[in-house]
Amino acid sequence: MNHFIFKIKLLAASWLLWVTVLPAQTALKDAFQNDFLIGVAVNQSQFFETDKSEAALVKTHFNSISPENDLKWERIHPEPGRFDFSGADRYVAFGETNKMFIIGHTLIWHSQTPSWVFQDTNGRLPKRDEMLARMREHITTVVGRYRGRIMGWDVVNEAVDEDGSLRATPWLKAIGEDYLVKAYQFAHAADPEAELYYNDYGLENPEKRAGAVRLIKKLQAAGIKISAVGLQGHYKLRSNFPSPQEVDEAISDFARLGVKVMITELDVDVLPSERDTLNADVSARARSEDRLNPFPKRLPAGMQQKLAARYAEIFAVFLRHRDNITRVTFWGLTDADSWLNDWPIVGRTSYPLLFDRAGRPKPAFERLIELGKSPRMAKVSAAQPSEISEKF
Repeated sequence: MNHFIFKIKLLAASWLLWVTVLPAQTALKDAFQNDFLIGVAVNQSQFFETDKSEAALVKTHFNSISPENDLKWERIHPEPGRFDFSGADRYVAFGETNKMFIIGHTLIWHSQTPSWVFQDTNGRLPKRDEMLARMREHITTVVGRYRGRIMGWDVVNEAVDEDGSLRATPWLKAIGEDYLVKAYQFAHAADPEAELYYNDYGLENPEKRAGAVRLIKKLQAAGIKISAVGLQGHYKLRSNFPSPQEVDEAISDFARLGVKVMITELDVDVLPSERDTLNADVSARARSEDRLNPFPKRLPAGMQQKLAARYAEIFAVFLRHRDNITRVTFWGLTDADSWLNDWPIVGRTSYPLLFDRAGRPKPAFERLIELGKSPRMAKVSAAQPSEISEKF
């Protein structure tokens, strides 16, 4: 046999042996299987499986899914009397086929809601009864269609302002403060077995959290069973907002109300911003500057390690509260999917997730796998006092 051919065959055999003995990559959902569900927000290319590699990534690493856009009012109920369930039906079927915990996001929100919802025949804000009728029709139709299939609903999204007051949305203006109670009542009537959630960003801020705590107490007093509060988890790297202590306090304060906590839209923004107070208000915009888009080609290795450390410190808090946290969901699968590429500046290159634009795991992913495999630290009891909760 030709010596060169022999060497090629030997190398090929050696490579095949090396591949076959490599340990399989641990799935995120398996690393935290005894702690909480690991979820991801999915888009149509993933749950329609037109992008097969990303669909496979979702199936491998996650046991819960949220729809990034396909259950929002503008997508599913674009015109009066017309519903479009094409995307939502496939989303739910994908979750069922892969035995995932399926989330409904979101029923009542002031954003991504068509303008017709907030206008009467004269173009003005509808009267209370008309707005309630529209709310009831929407919730009853959507929740009723997926009764027994979607396990939990973000019934109301982002209803609290930064100062803790109720946000002055068209829902509040047209109906009054009890629009929140009505929304939960309609959802419960449509599916009595579904879990009902309140979801918001920035609840690590003491003032805003105090307002959300008051809201949950009012809903509970009205007989509404809130299963969990969703902390969106749009966190930052450069400003270190929120700190691990602030995350810890937020989880403790809601758990003390007798509700579970979910981290619903987790990502870590590595890019600089003009104002860290922008937080996650989707309506916020900033001007485009080169200094605000410092990594147009790739994220440097040093920044990758900082991102990994930030994720590890956040997850360490989650693990201490694993008795109170039911789910941790990432808002997007890969960096290419992230809404932060266009917020608050359109066209930036962002790197907030665990998988890069090619779907490869980043150092942050590996760091979380290591953390998931490590011995568990002591749990934090919801009965422990916090300085912030004592001010409520």
